[in-house]
Amino acid sequence: MIPVSYYLLLSAVLFAIGVFGVLIKRNIITIFMCLELMLNAVNLSFVAFARSFSLFDGQVFVFFVMAVAAAEAAVGLGIIVAFFRNRLTLNVDEADLMKG
Repeated sequence: MIPVSYYLLLSAVLFAIGVFGVLIKRNIITIFMCLELMLNAVNLSFVAFARSFSLFDGQVFVFFVMAVAAAEAAVGLGIIVAFFRNRLTLNVDEADLMKG
């Protein structure tokens, strides 16, 4: 059986990659994918803890996080498409220009 610490280490690495991508990248799509990577890293840690303690609470919570992530993906992609149609760019530095 694989120890829980391996799953938590993988989750921490995935979360760190997501944070690094959000802070460094300037493309909205890439930032969006990094946010989804961070959500999946948190889900992995929830499942790892739920499995190690033989509880289903963490796994149930993962389903709620996945539902919120699906709704966030739909709304986020809609906003990104509207931004691209308006500005013809996906550069996040131009997002403050949507004020008027």
